[in-house]
Amino acid sequence: MQLTVVGTGYVGLVTGVCLADNGNHVVCVDLDAAKVQRLAAGETPLFEPGLSDLLSTNLAAGRLRFTTNLADGLRSAEVAFVAVGTPPKADGSADLTNVELVSLAVARGAPRDLVMVIKSTVPPGTCDAIQARVSAESRRRISVVSNPEFLKEGDAVNDFLRPDRVVIGDADKAAGDLVEELYLPFVRNNRPILRMSRSAAELTKYAANAYLATRISFINEIAELCERLGVDVNQVRRGIGSDARIGQHFLYPGLGYGGSCFPKDVQALAASAKRVGSGAALLDAVHARNQAQRARLIGRARERLGGFAQRTIGVWGVAFKPKTDDIREAPALDIIDAVIADGGRVAVYDPKALPPLQTRFGGSPGASRISYADDAYDVLTKADALFICTEWNEFRSPDFARMRELMATPLIFDGRNLYDTSTPARYGFEYHSVGRPSAKSE
Repeated sequence: MQLTVVGTGYVGLVTGVCLADNGNHVVCVDLDAAKVQRLAAGETPLFEPGLSDLLSTNLAAGRLRFTTNLADGLRSAEVAFVAVGTPPKADGSADLTNVELVSLAVARGAPRDLVMVIKSTVPPGTCDAIQARVSAESRRRISVVSNPEFLKEGDAVNDFLRPDRVVIGDADKAAGDLVEELYLPFVRNNRPILRMSRSAAELTKYAANAYLATRISFINEIAELCERLGVDVNQVRRGIGSDARIGQHFLYPGLGYGGSCFPKDVQALAASAKRVGSGAALLDAVHARNQAQRARLIGRARERLGGFAQRTIGVWGVAFKPKTDDIREAPALDIIDAVIADGGRVAVYDPKALPPLQTRFGGSPGASRISYADDAYDVLTKADALFICTEWNEFRSPDFARMRELMATPLIFDGRNLYDTSTPARYGFEYHSVGRPSAKSE
Protein backbone atom coordinates (compact mmCIF):
# COMPACT_ATOMS: atom_id res chain seq x y z
CA MET A 1 0.00 0.00 0.00
CA GLN A 2 1.12 3.60 -0.63
CA LEU A 3 1.33 5.46 2.67
CA THR A 4 2.27 8.89 3.95
CA VAL A 5 3.25 9.67 7.54
CA VAL A 6 3.33 13.32 8.58
CA GLY A 7 5.57 13.89 11.59
CA THR A 8 8.77 11.99 12.40
CA GLY A 9 8.83 12.05 16.19
CA TYR A 10 8.73 8.82 18.21
CA VAL A 11 5.29 7.82 16.97
CA GLY A 12 5.58 8.93 13.36
CA LEU A 13 9.03 7.52 12.76
CA VAL A 14 8.30 4.15 14.36
CA THR A 15 5.01 3.94 12.47
CA GLY A 16 6.59 4.77 9.12
CA VAL A 17 9.57 2.46 9.50
CA CYS A 18 7.55 -0.51 10.75
CA LEU A 19 4.90 -0.18 8.06
CA ALA A 20 7.64 -0.01 5.43
CA ASP A 21 9.28 -3.09 6.90
CA ASN A 22 6.06 -4.96 6.23
CA GLY A 23 6.21 -4.27 2.50
CA ASN A 24 4.35 -0.97 2.20
CA HIS A 25 5.83 2.03 0.41
CA VAL A 26 6.04 4.88 2.90
CA VAL A 27 6.90 8.55 2.56
CA CYS A 28 7.56 10.38 5.84
CA VAL A 29 7.07 14.15 5.84
CA ASP A 30 8.55 16.61 8.31
CA LEU A 31 9.19 20.37 8.21
CA ASP A 32 12.59 20.03 9.88
CA ALA A 33 14.96 19.93 6.90
CA ALA A 34 18.01 18.96 8.96
CA LYS A 35 16.11 16.09 10.55
CA VAL A 36 14.86 14.87 7.18
CA GLN A 37 18.38 14.99 5.79
CA ARG A 38 19.69 12.88 8.67
CA LEU A 39 16.87 10.36 8.33
CA ALA A 40 17.38 10.07 4.58
CA ALA A 41 21.02 9.27 5.30
CA GLY A 42 19.98 6.51 7.69
CA GLU A 43 20.67 8.40 10.94
CA THR A 44 18.05 8.22 13.68
CA PRO A 45 17.66 11.47 15.65
CA LEU A 46 16.42 9.55 18.70
CA PHE A 47 17.51 6.43 20.53
CA GLU A 48 15.05 3.58 20.24
CA PRO A 49 16.27 -0.04 20.26
CA GLY A 50 15.92 -1.73 16.87
CA LEU A 51 14.85 1.40 15.02
CA SER A 52 18.16 2.22 13.37
CA ASP A 53 18.51 -1.18 11.73
CA LEU A 54 14.96 -1.12 10.38
CA LEU A 55 15.48 2.41 9.08
CA SER A 56 18.62 1.44 7.15
CA THR A 57 17.09 -1.78 5.81
CA ASN A 58 13.97 -0.13 4.42
CA LEU A 59 15.81 2.87 2.97
CA ALA A 60 18.07 0.47 1.11
CA ALA A 61 15.07 -1.54 -0.11
CA GLY A 62 13.44 1.61 -1.50
CA ARG A 63 10.30 1.20 0.57
CA LEU A 64 10.94 4.26 2.73
CA ARG A 65 11.89 7.83 1.97
CA PHE A 66 11.75 11.24 3.65
CA THR A 67 10.80 14.69 2.41
CA THR A 68 9.91 18.17 3.63
CA ASN A 69 7.43 18.59 0.77
CA LEU A 70 3.90 17.58 1.73
CA ALA A 71 2.65 17.61 -1.87
CA ASP A 72 5.45 15.23 -2.82
CA GLY A 73 4.64 13.04 0.14
CA LEU A 74 0.96 12.82 -0.78
CA ARG A 75 1.43 12.20 -4.49
CA SER A 76 0.67 8.46 -4.36
CA ALA A 77 -0.90 8.15 -0.92
CA GLU A 78 -3.88 5.92 -0.24
CA VAL A 79 -3.61 6.45 3.52
CA ALA A 80 -2.08 9.44 5.30
CA PHE A 81 -1.10 9.16 8.97
CA VAL A 82 -1.01 12.31 11.10
CA ALA A 83 1.52 11.88 13.91
CA VAL A 84 2.32 15.31 15.32
CA GLY A 85 2.56 16.50 18.89
CA THR A 86 -0.30 17.60 21.15
CA PRO A 87 1.58 19.37 23.96
CA PRO A 88 -0.24 20.54 27.08
CA LYS A 89 -1.55 24.08 27.41
CA ALA A 90 -1.19 26.01 30.66
CA ASP A 91 -4.48 24.53 31.93
CA GLY A 92 -3.41 20.97 31.09
CA SER A 93 -5.67 20.59 28.06
CA ALA A 94 -4.20 19.33 24.79
CA ASP A 95 -2.98 21.89 22.28
CA LEU A 96 -4.45 20.67 18.99
CA THR A 97 -2.95 23.40 16.81
CA ASN A 98 -0.50 21.14 14.97
CA VAL A 99 -3.00 18.33 14.46
CA GLU A 100 -5.57 20.74 13.03
CA LEU A 101 -3.08 22.50 10.74
CA VAL A 102 -1.60 19.27 9.40
CA SER A 103 -5.00 17.64 8.91
CA LEU A 104 -6.24 20.59 6.86
CA ALA A 105 -3.01 20.72 4.87
CA VAL A 106 -3.30 17.02 4.03
CA ALA A 107 -6.95 17.35 3.07
CA ARG A 108 -6.32 20.39 0.87
CA GLY A 109 -3.24 18.86 -0.74
CA ALA A 110 -4.61 15.38 -1.39
CA PRO A 111 -4.57 14.68 -5.13
CA ARG A 112 -7.19 11.94 -4.72
CA ASP A 113 -9.62 10.54 -2.15
CA LEU A 114 -7.79 9.09 0.84
CA VAL A 115 -8.10 7.84 4.40
CA MET A 116 -6.63 10.16 7.03
CA VAL A 117 -5.49 8.31 10.15
CA ILE A 118 -4.98 10.35 13.32
CA LYS A 119 -2.18 8.72 15.33
CA SER A 120 -1.71 11.76 17.57
CA THR A 121 -3.21 11.53 21.05
CA VAL A 122 -6.26 13.78 20.97
CA PRO A 123 -9.31 14.36 23.21
CA PRO A 124 -12.61 12.62 22.46
CA GLY A 125 -14.48 14.36 19.67
CA THR A 126 -11.39 15.66 17.90
CA CYS A 127 -11.58 13.31 14.91
CA ASP A 128 -15.28 14.07 14.47
CA ALA A 129 -14.46 17.79 14.42
CA ILE A 130 -11.60 17.25 11.95
CA GLN A 131 -13.90 15.19 9.74
CA ALA A 132 -16.45 17.99 9.62
CA ARG A 133 -13.86 20.58 8.74
CA VAL A 134 -11.97 18.63 6.07
CA SER A 135 -15.24 17.56 4.47
CA ALA A 136 -16.18 21.22 4.17
CA GLU A 137 -12.82 22.38 2.82
CA SER A 138 -11.46 19.57 0.65
CA ARG A 139 -12.46 18.74 -2.93
CA ARG A 140 -11.63 15.11 -2.21
CA ARG A 141 -13.43 12.51 -0.13
CA ILE A 142 -11.39 12.34 3.08
CA SER A 143 -12.35 9.71 5.64
CA VAL A 144 -10.92 10.37 9.10
CA VAL A 145 -10.02 7.37 11.26
CA SER A 146 -8.74 7.37 14.84
CA ASN A 147 -5.91 4.90 15.39
CA PRO A 148 -4.21 5.74 18.71
CA GLU A 149 -0.72 4.47 19.40
CA PHE A 150 0.26 2.32 22.38
CA LEU A 151 4.03 2.44 22.06
CA LYS A 152 6.34 2.31 25.06
CA GLU A 153 9.50 4.31 24.58
CA GLY A 154 12.39 1.89 24.81
CA ASP A 155 10.28 -0.91 23.32
CA ALA A 156 8.33 0.96 20.66
CA VAL A 157 9.45 -1.12 17.68
CA ASN A 158 8.45 -4.36 19.37
CA ASP A 159 5.14 -2.82 20.46
CA PHE A 160 4.32 -1.87 16.88
CA LEU A 161 5.38 -5.19 15.36
CA ARG A 162 3.69 -7.26 18.09
CA PRO A 163 0.86 -5.15 19.52
CA ASP A 164 -1.31 -6.21 22.44
CA ARG A 165 -4.24 -4.84 20.46
CA VAL A 166 -4.96 -2.45 17.62
CA VAL A 167 -7.67 0.16 18.15
CA ILE A 168 -9.47 1.58 15.12
CA GLY A 169 -12.19 4.19 15.47
CA ASP A 170 -14.19 5.06 12.37
CA ALA A 171 -17.50 6.34 11.07
CA ASP A 172 -16.86 4.94 7.59
CA LYS A 173 -16.61 1.15 7.55
CA ALA A 174 -14.67 1.03 4.30
CA ALA A 175 -12.04 3.40 5.68
CA GLY A 176 -11.78 1.35 8.87
CA ASP A 177 -11.48 -1.82 6.81
CA LEU A 178 -8.55 -0.35 4.88
CA VAL A 179 -6.72 0.54 8.09
CA GLU A 180 -7.48 -2.89 9.51
CA GLU A 181 -5.96 -4.45 6.39
CA LEU A 182 -2.72 -2.60 7.14
CA TYR A 183 -2.52 -4.10 10.62
CA LEU A 184 -3.53 -7.69 9.90
CA PRO A 185 0.08 -8.85 9.35
CA PHE A 186 0.99 -7.60 12.83
CA VAL A 187 -1.68 -9.60 14.68
CA ARG A 188 -1.07 -13.09 13.34
CA ASN A 189 -0.64 -14.09 17.00
CA ASN A 190 -4.41 -13.58 17.38
CA ARG A 191 -4.16 -10.28 19.22
CA PRO A 192 -7.40 -8.35 18.68
CA ILE A 193 -8.16 -5.54 16.29
CA LEU A 194 -10.83 -3.55 18.11
CA ARG A 195 -13.28 -1.57 15.99
CA MET A 196 -15.22 1.24 17.67
CA SER A 197 -16.37 4.82 17.27
CA ARG A 198 -13.76 7.54 16.80
CA SER A 199 -14.50 9.12 20.17
CA ALA A 200 -14.30 5.75 21.92
CA ALA A 201 -10.89 5.13 20.33
CA GLU A 202 -9.65 8.54 21.43
CA LEU A 203 -10.90 7.97 24.95
CA THR A 204 -9.40 4.48 25.07
CA LYS A 205 -5.92 5.93 24.61
CA TYR A 206 -6.34 8.49 27.39
CA ALA A 207 -8.02 6.03 29.74
CA ALA A 208 -5.26 3.43 29.30
CA ASN A 209 -2.48 5.88 30.12
CA ALA A 210 -4.41 7.43 33.00
CA TYR A 211 -5.04 4.02 34.53
CA LEU A 212 -1.37 3.05 34.37
CA ALA A 213 -0.40 6.41 35.85
CA THR A 214 -2.95 5.84 38.61
CA ARG A 215 -1.29 2.56 39.57
CA ILE A 216 2.07 4.29 39.83
CA SER A 217 0.71 7.11 41.98
CA PHE A 218 -1.17 4.61 44.14
CA ILE A 219 1.88 2.54 44.97
CA ASN A 220 3.88 5.70 45.61
CA GLU A 221 1.27 6.84 48.10
CA ILE A 222 1.44 3.46 49.80
CA ALA A 223 5.24 3.78 49.78
CA GLU A 224 5.08 7.00 51.79
CA LEU A 225 2.83 5.30 54.31
CA CYS A 226 5.31 2.42 54.51
CA GLU A 227 8.17 4.84 55.22
CA ARG A 228 6.25 6.43 58.08
CA LEU A 229 5.31 3.02 59.53
CA GLY A 230 8.72 1.43 59.07
CA VAL A 231 7.32 -1.15 56.64
CA ASP A 232 9.04 -2.43 53.49
CA VAL A 233 6.86 -1.49 50.51
CA ASN A 234 8.26 -4.40 48.50
CA GLN A 235 6.60 -6.84 50.88
CA VAL A 236 3.30 -5.00 50.48
CA ARG A 237 3.72 -4.76 46.71
CA ARG A 238 4.27 -8.49 46.40
CA GLY A 239 1.34 -9.15 48.67
CA ILE A 240 -1.17 -7.16 46.68
CA GLY A 241 0.34 -7.97 43.29
CA SER A 242 -0.10 -11.68 43.86
CA ASP A 243 -3.85 -11.12 43.66
CA ALA A 244 -4.75 -12.10 40.09
CA ARG A 245 -7.20 -9.20 39.96
CA ILE A 246 -4.35 -6.74 40.59
CA GLY A 247 -1.08 -8.17 39.23
CA GLN A 248 2.44 -6.77 39.50
CA HIS A 249 2.50 -4.41 36.50
CA PHE A 250 3.16 -0.73 37.24
CA LEU A 251 3.35 -1.33 40.99
CA TYR A 252 6.94 -0.16 41.36
CA PRO A 253 7.47 2.70 43.81
CA GLY A 254 9.94 5.37 42.86
CA LEU A 255 10.24 8.95 41.70
CA GLY A 256 7.00 8.79 39.73
CA TYR A 257 6.21 8.78 36.04
CA GLY A 258 7.62 11.11 33.41
CA GLY A 259 8.02 11.18 29.65
CA SER A 260 5.90 12.60 26.89
CA CYS A 261 2.68 10.66 27.57
CA PHE A 262 1.57 10.03 31.15
CA PRO A 263 2.02 13.57 32.52
CA LYS A 264 0.25 15.30 29.67
CA ASP A 265 -2.39 12.62 29.08
CA VAL A 266 -3.55 12.53 32.71
CA GLN A 267 -3.96 16.31 32.68
CA ALA A 268 -5.58 16.35 29.25
CA LEU A 269 -8.12 13.70 30.25
CA ALA A 270 -8.91 15.67 33.41
CA ALA A 271 -9.39 18.81 31.30
CA SER A 272 -11.68 16.94 28.92
CA ALA A 273 -13.75 15.64 31.83
CA LYS A 274 -14.12 19.11 33.32
CA ARG A 275 -15.06 20.57 29.96
CA VAL A 276 -18.14 18.35 29.78
CA GLY A 277 -19.01 18.71 33.46
CA SER A 278 -17.66 15.35 34.61
CA GLY A 279 -15.64 14.82 37.75
CA ALA A 280 -11.85 14.60 37.58
CA ALA A 281 -10.91 14.44 41.27
CA LEU A 282 -9.09 11.12 40.92
CA LEU A 283 -7.11 12.28 37.88
CA ASP A 284 -6.14 15.50 39.62
CA ALA A 285 -4.99 13.49 42.64
CA VAL A 286 -2.92 11.15 40.45
CA HIS A 287 -1.08 14.12 38.97
CA ALA A 288 -0.60 15.84 42.33
CA ARG A 289 0.77 12.64 43.90
CA ASN A 290 3.24 12.28 41.05
CA GLN A 291 4.56 15.80 41.48
CA ALA A 292 4.81 15.36 45.24
CA GLN A 293 6.77 12.11 44.82
CA ARG A 294 9.71 13.92 43.27
CA ALA A 295 9.66 16.63 45.91
CA ARG A 296 9.69 14.08 48.75
CA LEU A 297 13.06 12.53 47.90
CA ILE A 298 14.53 15.98 47.26
CA GLY A 299 13.24 17.11 50.65
CA ARG A 300 14.70 14.08 52.42
CA ALA A 301 18.10 14.71 50.83
CA ARG A 302 18.01 18.43 51.56
CA GLU A 303 17.20 17.75 55.22
CA ARG A 304 19.91 15.10 55.56
CA LEU A 305 22.59 17.34 53.99
CA GLY A 306 21.47 20.59 55.56
CA GLY A 307 20.72 21.97 52.08
CA PHE A 308 22.53 21.62 48.77
CA ALA A 309 24.55 24.84 48.94
CA GLN A 310 28.24 24.15 48.35
CA ARG A 311 27.45 20.45 47.93
CA THR A 312 28.45 18.26 44.97
CA ILE A 313 25.71 15.85 43.99
CA GLY A 314 26.18 12.94 41.60
CA VAL A 315 23.25 11.82 39.45
CA TRP A 316 22.97 8.44 37.75
CA GLY A 317 20.39 8.50 34.99
CA VAL A 318 18.47 11.42 33.57
CA ALA A 319 16.22 9.78 30.94
CA PHE A 320 12.70 9.31 32.30
CA LYS A 321 13.09 5.54 31.82
CA PRO A 322 15.76 3.10 30.56
CA LYS A 323 16.37 2.39 26.87
CA THR A 324 15.50 5.89 25.73
CA ASP A 325 17.19 9.28 25.50
CA ASP A 326 13.95 11.13 26.27
CA ILE A 327 14.22 13.57 29.20
CA ARG A 328 10.76 15.12 28.85
CA GLU A 329 9.20 15.44 32.33
CA ALA A 330 12.03 13.29 33.71
CA PRO A 331 12.15 13.30 37.54
CA ALA A 332 15.93 13.78 37.42
CA LEU A 333 15.38 17.28 36.05
CA ASP A 334 13.60 18.33 39.25
CA ILE A 335 16.51 17.05 41.31
CA ILE A 336 19.11 18.81 39.16
CA ASP A 337 17.12 22.05 39.22
CA ALA A 338 16.76 21.90 43.02
CA VAL A 339 20.48 21.39 43.62
CA ILE A 340 21.47 24.20 41.27
CA ALA A 341 18.83 26.55 42.71
CA ASP A 342 20.25 25.95 46.20
CA GLY A 343 23.77 26.79 45.08
CA GLY A 344 25.11 23.26 44.71
CA ARG A 345 26.89 21.52 41.86
CA VAL A 346 25.69 18.49 39.90
CA ALA A 347 27.67 15.85 38.02
CA VAL A 348 25.49 13.73 35.73
CA TYR A 349 25.92 10.47 33.88
CA ASP A 350 23.42 8.77 31.57
CA PRO A 351 24.37 6.28 28.83
CA LYS A 352 22.06 7.89 26.24
CA ALA A 353 20.42 11.09 27.46
CA LEU A 354 23.30 13.52 28.01
CA PRO A 355 22.95 15.34 24.64
CA PRO A 356 19.34 16.47 25.27
CA LEU A 357 20.29 17.40 28.84
CA GLN A 358 23.15 19.54 27.56
CA THR A 359 20.75 21.20 25.14
CA ARG A 360 18.30 21.94 27.96
CA PHE A 361 20.89 23.58 30.18
CA GLY A 362 23.03 25.15 27.47
CA GLY A 363 23.21 28.91 28.05
CA SER A 364 21.04 28.76 31.19
CA PRO A 365 22.07 30.59 34.38
CA GLY A 366 22.82 27.26 36.05
CA ALA A 367 24.85 25.82 33.19
CA SER A 368 28.16 26.39 34.97
CA ARG A 369 26.97 24.31 37.93
CA ILE A 370 26.39 21.11 35.97
CA SER A 371 29.00 18.78 34.52
CA TYR A 372 28.60 15.73 32.31
CA ALA A 373 30.54 12.49 32.65
CA ASP A 374 31.33 9.73 30.17
CA ASP A 375 31.49 7.14 32.91
CA ALA A 376 29.19 6.47 35.85
CA TYR A 377 32.02 6.50 38.39
CA ASP A 378 33.31 9.87 37.22
CA VAL A 379 30.34 11.66 38.80
CA LEU A 380 31.21 10.25 42.22
CA THR A 381 34.56 11.99 42.75
CA LYS A 382 34.23 13.96 46.00
CA ALA A 383 30.43 13.77 45.76
CA ASP A 384 28.44 14.49 48.91
CA ALA A 385 25.59 12.23 47.74
CA LEU A 386 24.43 10.15 44.79
CA PHE A 387 20.91 10.23 43.36
CA ILE A 388 19.81 7.27 41.23
CA CYS A 389 17.03 8.43 38.92
CA THR A 390 16.88 5.91 36.05
CA GLU A 391 17.09 2.13 36.38
CA TRP A 392 19.61 1.47 33.60
CA ASN A 393 20.95 -2.08 33.82
CA GLU A 394 24.53 -0.90 34.32
CA PHE A 395 23.56 0.63 37.66
CA ARG A 396 22.12 -2.57 39.08
CA SER A 397 25.38 -4.21 40.18
CA PRO A 398 27.96 -1.46 40.73
CA ASP A 399 31.35 -1.66 42.43
CA PHE A 400 30.32 -0.35 45.83
CA ALA A 401 33.87 -0.49 47.19
CA ARG A 402 35.08 1.76 44.38
CA MET A 403 32.11 4.09 44.89
CA ARG A 404 32.94 4.36 48.58
CA GLU A 405 36.52 5.36 47.82
CA LEU A 406 35.49 8.06 45.36
CA MET A 407 32.74 9.79 47.32
CA ALA A 408 33.28 12.43 49.97
CA THR A 409 30.22 11.18 51.83
CA PRO A 410 28.94 7.59 51.40
CA LEU A 411 25.32 8.61 50.91
CA ILE A 412 22.86 7.27 48.31
CA PHE A 413 19.32 8.38 47.54
CA ASP A 414 17.91 5.66 45.30
CA GLY A 415 14.77 6.79 43.49
CA ARG A 416 14.36 3.41 41.78
CA ASN A 417 14.96 0.92 44.63
CA LEU A 418 17.69 -0.89 42.73
CA TYR A 419 19.36 -2.57 45.68
CA ASP A 420 18.52 -4.64 48.69
CA THR A 421 18.81 -2.18 51.56
CA SER A 422 21.51 -4.25 53.28
CA THR A 423 23.90 -4.28 50.30
CA PRO A 424 25.04 -0.63 50.21
CA ALA A 425 25.13 -0.61 54.03
CA ARG A 426 27.53 -3.55 53.98
CA TYR A 427 29.99 -1.36 52.07
CA GLY A 428 29.67 1.53 54.48
CA PHE A 429 26.92 3.51 52.75
CA GLU A 430 23.95 5.31 54.20
CA TYR A 431 21.17 4.26 51.87
CA HIS A 432 17.78 5.89 51.39
CA SER A 433 15.19 4.49 48.97
CA VAL A 434 11.45 4.77 48.39
CA GLY A 435 8.97 3.09 50.73
CA ARG A 436 11.63 1.15 52.65
CA PRO A 437 13.47 1.80 55.92
CA SER A 438 16.75 3.62 55.43
CA ALA A 439 19.90 1.63 56.12
CA LYS A 440 23.48 2.40 57.13
CA SER A 441 26.50 0.48 58.31
CA GLU A 442 26.77 -0.23 61.99
